[in-house]
Amino acid sequence: QVQLVESGGGLVQPGESLRLSCVASGSNFRTYHVSWYRQTPGKQRELVAQLTKGNAITYGDFVNGRFTISRDNAKNMVYLQMNSLQPEDTAVYYCNAFQGARNYWGRGTQVTVSS
Repeated sequence: QVQLVESGGGLVQPGESLRLSCVASGSNFRTYHVSWYRQTPGKQRELVAQLTKGNAITYGDFVNGRFTISRDNAKNMVYLQMNSLQPEDTAVYYCNAFQGARNYWGRGTQVTVSS
């Protein structure tokens, strides 16, 4: 069992940055693939970034080089550095960890980009 807790969300102005963090409980975290997703009301949850246990990285098309996903397995942490934020990035951001049939989600952290 893995529990995920996100933090770092907030209200920022367009063009500013935020760093989201996700701490995972449980053992063998390094064996999990980790991802960040986001969701806005009325829309499906969409992939923001994924980092596999083998360090392969995938970003959503909308990222356009603005975001960076990383992990620190020694600390059971996953990060999402978000730069050049725009109003359309406003969403609840969720941390995800999966390994085979095991799939875990955090409760999300709100990111609001507004002037």
